[in-house]
Amino acid sequence: MTTLITGANRGIGAALFDAFTASGENTIGTARQDDTYLPLDVTQRASCAALAATLDKTPIDTLICNAGAYFDKGLTMSDYTPEIWADSFAANVTGVFFTIEALLPLIRSAKAGKIAIISSQMGSNTKATGGAYAYRASKAAALNLGRNLATDLAAEGIAVGIYHPGWVQTAMGGANAAITPQQSAAGLFERITALSMANTGCFETYDGQAHPL
Repeated sequence: MTTLITGANRGIGAALFDAFTASGENTIGTARQDDTYLPLDVTQRASCAALAATLDKTPIDTLICNAGAYFDKGLTMSDYTPEIWADSFAANVTGVFFTIEALLPLIRSAKAGKIAIISSQMGSNTKATGGAYAYRASKAAALNLGRNLATDLAAEGIAVGIYHPGWVQTAMGGANAAITPQQSAAGLFERITALSMANTGCFETYDGQAHPL
């Protein structure tokens, strides 16, 4: 069984890499700039295609789209630029799509392949507490993308799950966040392992709660 994790060089991605490796999975990690992992810039379609070519015909049983960015943390409305909006969607939405598009043939070649998208409760309509407009909008779009992919891929038996990883002590979440990357990854490991056609299209928290859309 092979699992591929994007953005595996730090934070939640690194903890997920460790969790899946410890389970005995053949775990492949990617990163933009880290020689330990396969190179991948999810915002570039050519980079995603190059990754697929490097993997050749390796079946991917589980693809975890974890790579993402939070460019507008702490900004006020007047701080926003077109680049912040474009970069947020490129990293958090378009990058997810490009990655899945490129690796879908390898997922199809696996028996009961599946896709996990790390979104955020900040993309939920029920968590509209204000601010972080680009990040929230991009994570809402990632949630919508995942649910539509679940519909389109159902006939092929490919399950798609979307997950809120919790408020995690990373560079993005900050030192005062509620849980460690290892706690988040342990919960996500259970959720992703349990992902199947029975719960495809789910939006769940790392600790197994169904999250309102």
